[in-house]
Amino acid sequence: MDDEERESPPGVASDRPGQQHLSPDEDSEGDASRQETLNDDEPALPPDLEWLEELSEEDDADGDRDVEVAADSGKKRTCAATARMFKLRRNLDQLDCFYQQKEHDMLKAREELKLCRQNIESLVEHRDNLEEEIERQKAADNSVAVIRLRGQHKHLCQKLQSEEELEGHINTELKQQELELCEMEVELGRLSPLRQEVQKEVRLFQVLKAQKAATRLQQERTANQNQQLKMQHLREKQAAMLMKDETEYQKKIEAGQASRKIAAKHLKQTIKRMHQQEAEKEQRNREFLEKRIQAVQSLKSNIAATQGRLRVQQSRAKANAQKKEQQQRQLRESLQAQGINSIKHIYQQKQLEETKRKQEEFTEKQKSKRVEIVAKILQEEQQVKSRKRHQAGVPKPLTTDRFPSLGKAGEKLLYYLDPHPPSASEERPMIQLREVSDISSSLSNSSDVEDLEETILPEGDHQNLAESLAEPEFSGLWDQNCKLQKPQNEKAMLVQTEVKQKEPAMASENLNRTAKKVHGKELKGPPFISKPEVILFKDFEVGKTYKKKIVLTNISYITNNCKLLGVSTQLKDFISLNFEPPGSLSSGMSCEMQAVFQPMINEDLEGEVQFASAVGPFSVPVRCTIKKCDLEVDSQFIDFGLHVVGQTISRTVILTNKGALATHFSLDTSTFLSPETSQIQMPSLVSANTCQEISSQNITSASASMATAELQQKQDSQELSEAMQHEQPVSEASPPGPEDTPEACVSTDVQMHESHSDSGDISLGNIREGEIGAFESIKLEVVFTPTIPGEAKLDFHIKFSDLTSKPIPVQVRAVALSVPVWVVQPSIDLKICMFDCLYQDSIMVQSRASTALKLTFEVCPEMRKHMEILPKTGFIQAQSSFNAQLKFLPRCSLFKDAKKFFDKDTGVLEVPMTVQVAGQVKPVHFTVQAVVTSSDLQFDRTEVDFGYCSIYQSVKSSVRLTNLSLLPQDFGFLGVPEFIEVQPNDGFGTLLPQETLEIDLIFSVNKAKEYSFQLNCKSGINRDFLLSCRAVGVCPPLELSHSLVQFGATAVGDHSTAILCLINHQTKHNQSRQQTPPVVKDTMTPVAPRLFSFSPPKDSDISITPSTGSLLPGERCLVQVTFRPRLLDQEIKEEALRLLDRAKLLREKELEWSKQAEQETKKEVPVKISRGKKVPVLSDEPKTDQLAESPNPADIQPGSEQYEEARASLLYSFTQRYSKYTVPCFVSDANPPEEDQQEQPAWSPFNTLYLKLQCPAVQPPLVVISDHGQNIIDFYQVAVGEKVIKKVTVQNISKEPLDLGSSLLDIHGAFCLLNPLRCIRPGQRHTLSMAFSPHLEKKYCETLEVRSQKMTLRMTLCGEGVVPAVTTSHSGDLLDFGYVLEKDSTSQVLKLQNSSAVAVGFRVQMASLSPSRPQCGADRVPFLLGSYTDSKVQPTVGTQNYSGLSVFSVVPIEGSIAPGQSQNITVTFQPDHPSVYYSDRLTIELMNKSKVCVMDLKGAASSHNMYLYGGDLLTVPIESLLPPMITSQPQLTAESAVIEKPTIPVLVTLRASYNAGTITPAVRMLQVGCIRSTQPSKKSSEFLWDNVASLQQQGFSVEPSKGTVEPGHKRTITVTWTPPSGYKPYEVVQTCVPVTLKGDETNVYRVTLMALVSTTAD
Repeated sequence: MDDEERESPPGVASDRPGQQHLSPDEDSEGDASRQETLNDDEPALPPDLEWLEELSEEDDADGDRDVEVAADSGKKRTCAATARMFKLRRNLDQLDCFYQQKEHDMLKAREELKLCRQNIESLVEHRDNLEEEIERQKAADNSVAVIRLRGQHKHLCQKLQSEEELEGHINTELKQQELELCEMEVELGRLSPLRQEVQKEVRLFQVLKAQKAATRLQQERTANQNQQLKMQHLREKQAAMLMKDETEYQKKIEAGQASRKIAAKHLKQTIKRMHQQEAEKEQRNREFLEKRIQAVQSLKSNIAATQGRLRVQQSRAKANAQKKEQQQRQLRESLQAQGINSIKHIYQQKQLEETKRKQEEFTEKQKSKRVEIVAKILQEEQQVKSRKRHQAGVPKPLTTDRFPSLGKAGEKLLYYLDPHPPSASEERPMIQLREVSDISSSLSNSSDVEDLEETILPEGDHQNLAESLAEPEFSGLWDQNCKLQKPQNEKAMLVQTEVKQKEPAMASENLNRTAKKVHGKELKGPPFISKPEVILFKDFEVGKTYKKKIVLTNISYITNNCKLLGVSTQLKDFISLNFEPPGSLSSGMSCEMQAVFQPMINEDLEGEVQFASAVGPFSVPVRCTIKKCDLEVDSQFIDFGLHVVGQTISRTVILTNKGALATHFSLDTSTFLSPETSQIQMPSLVSANTCQEISSQNITSASASMATAELQQKQDSQELSEAMQHEQPVSEASPPGPEDTPEACVSTDVQMHESHSDSGDISLGNIREGEIGAFESIKLEVVFTPTIPGEAKLDFHIKFSDLTSKPIPVQVRAVALSVPVWVVQPSIDLKICMFDCLYQDSIMVQSRASTALKLTFEVCPEMRKHMEILPKTGFIQAQSSFNAQLKFLPRCSLFKDAKKFFDKDTGVLEVPMTVQVAGQVKPVHFTVQAVVTSSDLQFDRTEVDFGYCSIYQSVKSSVRLTNLSLLPQDFGFLGVPEFIEVQPNDGFGTLLPQETLEIDLIFSVNKAKEYSFQLNCKSGINRDFLLSCRAVGVCPPLELSHSLVQFGATAVGDHSTAILCLINHQTKHNQSRQQTPPVVKDTMTPVAPRLFSFSPPKDSDISITPSTGSLLPGERCLVQVTFRPRLLDQEIKEEALRLLDRAKLLREKELEWSKQAEQETKKEVPVKISRGKKVPVLSDEPKTDQLAESPNPADIQPGSEQYEEARASLLYSFTQRYSKYTVPCFVSDANPPEEDQQEQPAWSPFNTLYLKLQCPAVQPPLVVISDHGQNIIDFYQVAVGEKVIKKVTVQNISKEPLDLGSSLLDIHGAFCLLNPLRCIRPGQRHTLSMAFSPHLEKKYCETLEVRSQKMTLRMTLCGEGVVPAVTTSHSGDLLDFGYVLEKDSTSQVLKLQNSSAVAVGFRVQMASLSPSRPQCGADRVPFLLGSYTDSKVQPTVGTQNYSGLSVFSVVPIEGSIAPGQSQNITVTFQPDHPSVYYSDRLTIELMNKSKVCVMDLKGAASSHNMYLYGGDLLTVPIESLLPPMITSQPQLTAESAVIEKPTIPVLVTLRASYNAGTITPAVRMLQVGCIRSTQPSKKSSEFLWDNVASLQQQGFSVEPSKGTVEPGHKRTITVTWTPPSGYKPYEVVQTCVPVTLKGDETNVYRVTLMALVSTTAD
């Protein structure tokens, strides 16, 4: 209720102005007046009554639905009356609330008044106390206190006055509130009839509302029934339509199956043919691949050989570099040892090497120039050859004979570049070659050749160049040409000599001839012509004779004659001429000549017949040729043109031999000789054949050079020499095979195979080789069978056995056109298909023909059950396409039906299909490919048994679901019962191909009964896979409050705790109704407690308290589960082994580095000195420690240094660890039987509870790094009262700062934390100081918690208090040193024995040295003021030395006594002046302030060795009141005064006792002593009493009266007094007797004897 309503509620009687009064009298005025009043107060309905307006609107809309309520008035209830009823109820509720508020205010005022009165009473009491205190202070005349108390009294009176005023105010308010409350009560009483009326109207309204709700419910039910009837009718209509669709679909399926059967038949045939073609193609490809593999293998072998040679060269270079470096180092050391400047020497060596290098560069430049010169020579040679061909008039034999070496000039000059010197056996041939080169150079007009000779052939290098040209660079045809031309060369040498002689004359004749004119006409050419122009003897045979007639005709313009000069030199032995000179022949006349040829050698011969005429000489050429092959083909290019795929066309090539020599021919399809290089076939062939020879020659030369280097460098390493020796015989003995073939030769074979791949459709006929005779012709067939559209080519060569016949290249070209009808997509890939699923695709057939064609689709018979093409037959129009439908429905019997098309293992289906085209020879083939897979989902088991399940817990069982398909499949578990849960993703998901998913089935039983059900897993294609499940639900007698505990992230070393409740819900009544499992047939068990037992895993981080116990019915037990993450011992030991191994490796590396460093230092030590003396080299090798073997993990004990280091290492590297535990709680059926309580109770598996724990462990942010990381701080045994301090260091190993705090230790305990904790940053450390001070003899143990934001580090503090047991050897309280000579000393030893188990510290305190001792003699005042007649009364600290040194000294002052040991304490007395009042107090106390002993020290000092003592005190027992340090003033003591006198007074008082009439004599003892001195004395010590007789008269007797005393001894003198006769009571008898003491000096003591009788007891 808000404040406004509480301040002025409507209808409440009040005396305040502005408020209205509501009374029962106003109710009698009528409902109208009350309604007006209410409308004035509330002009509109409140928000919580807006639904009344809606209700009234409904009543107005449905006026005939008004409900009549049986009321007393019997009238209809209107909306206004209902609104009035609710307004009245709300006003009454507000009035009640206002009444409660007033009542609460009144009670509050009463409480305030009560508190105020209590304060007044306490203030009044306090005021009275102050007034009494003021009176007391006045009486004590303490004005300051009186003023202060009066101020307090005044302040207190003011407070008392204010409290009284407050009391009056509160009392007035209380009366006002009581009055208002009474008025409210009166008003409530007046409105009680109105309240009863409102309650009655509310009940009537509720009845009306219930009747309306019932009416509406009935209407909704009627509408719902009508809607259900409509839905039923609609479902029946849909079912009829579905039946019709299924019938139509079945018909289509049957038609499709029939079409597939027909298509399968044709498809099988097509596939069969395709397979055959593919097999042939595969065979060809395989052969081609084998050839390529062989080529690649040969290439690899060559590469491997080359790499081996490179490795050897690299190793040799590396060894040479190392050797060179070592030689330089040795040279440097030896030079330094000899006293030579090594730097200068090495610099000179480098300069020499640089000069040598420049010379080599110059040589290389010369070589490059030589190459350029050779290129020019070769170019000139080509020009010479070209001039030969164009100059027909120049005799060829002269050209051949005069320039025999010009063709080989380039080859000879190439040898000049060879740096290797030839052997001596090659000098001769080289000289001849040089002569030939000299002839050619003399004939040449090029100045470059002369320069070449000058540059290449210096005078000192002629022999080397001759030797370098001794052997040819290439073997093979070069040697053959040399052998064939050897006889010609011999003849040529003879002809050349003649030519040299005739050369000048012929040159002049030629000049005259060319410039000669006849009758003014210039004559060109020879004057005679011969018929034939060339005397040709063709195809001759050795041994036969051939004749030839020649006619010479004068063609000059004048009459000429003809004279025979002879024939060429090379023809003289074979040709004879019959010629008769005809004489003068006019122009146009002729003469005859006969030439007879008798061949003796089978060689071609060339020469000329020389004639002389009037005009000039002329000659007729003569040529003699042996039988040769002259081979040619009618066409070297064959073009098949355009042909359709599937046809076979052949062409013929005619090979003709126009020569007289038969030869063998063969067709070679290898393309190492391409058509572009057909003009130089033989040179390329020769180069190809000599590739192996070149490579072998190179290897041989390389091996020779290696051998030479081996001889020159004998200081190489042994490994390199062995490698070179191993490689040399291999390179020399290996024949030139495919492995040694260079890369150029291999590349030729590769190109051959690549070009051969284009000639698949073109093949040669049956004639591949054979013999062709002289003047014969052979037809060679070339066949073109196109299979693939496109261009086809084949290049082959016709090779001959005749070496002089060059291979004839033939090129074949053809173009294959595809068939007029083809399938646009020759391979139809249906991708991955599932069994029993329909797949469709379209087959498009294209036609380029100009007419319509009939198509027939054929399916192989094996696939007709699974595949169908519709339509089976059709017509394709010209230049158009045709579409057919392919339907594929794979059955499960696919493998049986089509084994050869379907691979069951891989699921690959490849079906060949055929399209038969009318009028086309070759059918159209295409392939249908698919991968057919299963659509099965498989469970790893068929049944899941959950076993016995508790109703309080859930049981999980996992099954594995595998997708056997090659396609991903969706799955989902539908219709899952409410007590089962399927995870993950609530049982829905997608399985990838061949994927296996683990599915968790969580069974949560809600009733104790048997369960048997099936889970339905439905795949995406609406297939069902069932999984049977069964379980038994049980109700255990006990229940855990939580079955799952999730601990927070807990650091290692910390712990987390969870509290559970174990509840026994059974009672005496419901235990009999407990449902037992079906397998249990026991009867009702009596009411008994249940035993439980938790069984946590062994060696786990989990502890449960209590782990066992019993629960009565209805009881509950708190169970504490603690998670303490820790490091396992095995992990720590393994880490320790790893650290040891790493340290071992580091030590090994260090040893290796040290060995290497020592070896380097040894190498740097010079071996020799300049004078030949060797430098001594240290032969001692470094001693290496034997590395210890890795210890056994069992040998690493907890607490050892290795163990703790490994533990710290694991803590620093620890990341996180997540553990799950399931702890069973076994519950018994009942208690053990009463007969045998020791017997184990019956544990039922149905009652077992399970507690699941999730335990994450993380790295501790705070660790202890001191004492090897130990968290237990043991102070061991400490004496009670002592304090021991230990320090513990912690480190922050996290990445965040930690604000440290600690727990509170026992304030009355023995442990204490001395320093505060602070915030430490990452990596920082903090030291904690802890003290242990035991108070009692017992063991102490406490836990200190160091808290941070992330963990609590617990440290265990333990120690034991031990009471020290120390005893002293002196049992008395007094230690008397006796008399000592002044400035002499004596000592006594006290022995302290420690019988306790701990070391005990002690210290010795002297009263004279105590800082608490009063100074300046303040402690001596009581002795001066009091009585000192008693000789036994002395101060604690007596006379002190004048020197300021202590009279009594103790050694040692403090120390420690080990357990069971003893300690001697020496006390020394050393006075510096005579006195009998030397005293002190010795206190021995332990560190815990306990005192072992307190004894008084006493001693006397004398200046002589004889002394007498035992009398009464004559002076004060202290010498002076002045401080001991003030020694300037003389001390006027009684003793010093006596010393100055010749006698020493001694007073002896004798008191005889009188008792019951009897007098007891008085006896006193005196002591006479002799001090032992360090200086031996010859005089004896004596004492003597004088006037002994007079003493006896007075009743005194002295025994002995005289005697001697040995040094260091004492004698007792007894003085007895017996009252003589006639003694008067109370009379004092006094006499004086001298006593003489003779020692080192004679001293006289004046002894005064005073005697009396005393009646009082001493």
